[in-house]
Amino acid sequence: MKRGGDFKKRPCRICRRWFIPDSRLKDRQMTCADPECKREWHRRKCTEWNKKNSDYFKSNYLQKKLEAATASEKSPKPLPAKSRLKSGLPLRYVQEVIGIQQVVIIEYFGQLLLGRFQEVLKGQVIVRTGKARRLSPAGFSRGDRL
Repeated sequence: MKRGGDFKKRPCRICRRWFIPDSRLKDRQMTCADPECKREWHRRKCTEWNKKNSDYFKSNYLQKKLEAATASEKSPKPLPAKSRLKSGLPLRYVQEVIGIQQVVIIEYFGQLLLGRFQEVLKGQVIVRTGKARRLSPAGFSRGDRL
């Protein structure tokens, strides 16, 4: 009995070695039987899915933070919201003035803005406009000279 059935050999999407796909998986098998290739393929597909569906996690995160803030607000002694941003503001007083849910939302927008700003900076090319100074040959040592 042929293991691959009528399916032709194809290259693994990770290691590029040729393999015969399992007949039960048909056209869905993209990698060879090597566990490392399967793990790497899974990691790549998860990364791709997370990039496409980033809003899913953002909305869930904000909703959970708001629910937790509302629940702590209703307790007899409300705790100040925990902040991931180190703004230096006294959160307890800000929370008393504008409310815990507004603090959570403002903090969330701050995190988004900071993340976008960091993404933009990563994409920027650093260009030096000034002339680079050179060390004099006497003060320069490559380490291979004694």
